[in-house]
Amino acid sequence: MEVFLEKMQQMLPVLGIEAFVQKTTMTEEKKQEELLNCNIKELKASGYLTPNGIVVLQGSQAVLEERGSAKKWPSVLVQRNKLIEEGTLINQNGAYIFTKDVEFSSPSSAAATIHGGSANGLTAWVNSEGKQLKQLQDRITIQ
Repeated sequence: MEVFLEKMQQMLPVLGIEAFVQKTTMTEEKKQEELLNCNIKELKASGYLTPNGIVVLQGSQAVLEERGSAKKWPSVLVQRNKLIEEGTLINQNGAYIFTKDVEFSSPSSAAATIHGGSANGLTAWVNSEGKQLKQLQDRITIQ
C-alpha cells in the first residue's frame, strides 16, 4: 500500500490534483543557501528543494518551443499548458517567464517544463558551484 500511495502522490500533481500536496515555506536565508539553477539556451531558472519536490521561483525562464520528446511524455505538455492557461507562464522577450513560485512534484517534472520536453532533473539542476543535484544527493546520502 505504501508503494501505491507513493506513486499516487507522484502522479496526482502532474494531473493537476493537489489535494495531497502539503505546502511548504522556507526562510529567505535557507532558499539562498540551497538555491539550484536549471539553464537551457541562455535561459535561467532557479529553485530550491522541498520535502514535496522542488519550487521554481518567480522570474525563472523556460523555453517557448516544446522539444520532440514532449510528445512522448504527454504529462509534460499537460503541465506546461496548464501553467500557460493559468497565466503562471507568460511569453515575454522570447521566453516563458514564471509569474509566481511554482512547486513541482519532482526536479525532473520542473526541468521538463523549463526545457520543453523530457529532462533528467538530477542532472539538469545544479548548485552555485556547478554540482549536479545527483552529486549533491549522493553526498547527503553518504554523510
